[in-house]
Amino acid sequence: MKLDPVLAEIRRTREAYAERFGGDVKAMMADIRKRQKEGGRPSVARPPKRIPGFPNRESATDLMSGQ
Repeated sequence: MKLDPVLAEIRRTREAYAERFGGDVKAMMADIRKRQKEGGRPSVARPPKRIPGFPNRESATDLMSGQ
């Protein structure tokens, strides 16, 4: 099966980026946040969508703690 060239490029880019930071996810996220801030474009943060009938984070935590 032939690999999609777009996916191959994305994977090469991802691997090169991770290699720059030695695979340190916290360092990568710090770099991403810094670049986002310096980019000058507005950033949008939306609250998560809730799935009807699916327990929210608080009730799931209560279930795990036995409350």
